[in-house]
Amino acid sequence: MVYILTTLTPIFGLILLGFILRRTHRLGENAASELNRLVVWLCLPALLFNLTAQTELNNIWHGGFVLTFTLATLGVFSVTMMWRVIRGTPVACASLEALAASYANTGYVGIPLCLFVLGDDGLAPALIATLIVVSLLFAIAVICVEVSLQKDQSIRQAITKVGTALMKNPLIISPLIGIGWNLLNLNVPGIANSLLTLLGDATVPCALISLGAFLAHKQPGKAQGATALVSIKLLAQPLLAFILATCVFDLPPLWASAAVLLSALPTGTGPYMLAEFYQQDAAVVSRTILLSTLGSVFSLTALLLWL
Repeated sequence: MVYILTTLTPIFGLILLGFILRRTHRLGENAASELNRLVVWLCLPALLFNLTAQTELNNIWHGGFVLTFTLATLGVFSVTMMWRVIRGTPVACASLEALAASYANTGYVGIPLCLFVLGDDGLAPALIATLIVVSLLFAIAVICVEVSLQKDQSIRQAITKVGTALMKNPLIISPLIGIGWNLLNLNVPGIANSLLTLLGDATVPCALISLGAFLAHKQPGKAQGATALVSIKLLAQPLLAFILATCVFDLPPLWASAAVLLSALPTGTGPYMLAEFYQQDAAVVSRTILLSTLGSVFSLTALLLWL
């Protein structure tokens, strides 16, 4: 129990500090957004590039883990979306709510948590999970929203638009460049490596403080509908990942633990940003992010005890 407390306290402690600093106005109202930009455009890309450029690629790829995490994530997204549509929710809103129920916060919480719990070996599954969530899941959700809102456009046009946006995403481009760098067997110059290392080391504190500052903003709307999404995110998704990891793909212990742990993460801020971008009602999504983050303090503690 002491190990679990010492593992989770720094992570949620940084989130709490960001929350307190924003609520006491030590951080401005744009702090969450600006810190988020720092993480997305500098810190996390540097960390992802360094990992993929200087690590044996065979050590950061595991087919069974990819299938486990992908099927658990997309399974939850698909079932939740169908459930919401059947209940009469418009397709665009249903897509965003399904995204909130399946979008694990792999970048801000998953990477530091895996590093703390699984050591340096935990960074590889966290990286893969981040790519799946940020690229594949996010792209599918955007396509669903685009097709729903712009019925005069073809699916091909929507896919082209999403593909272009993804190729401009630094979280996608940086590991791809790193993989290319690795395959070409190039060395990272010493000065560049030092700079990238400093930026990468800043990822965890900046990301978690940014998340805390975001949660400190008053969440609009009522929590009606969010509780079910939180239950799906914190309970159903890790349970599905556990079944796939142990009964279907028989993953090695580290990869199985990582699959369950990453699936049990709270909802990231991606669905909220997407809802804001498309000017959709973000009340349920923002509440899901807040409640799942608070609930994950207890669910992750229980999961780590079990693991």
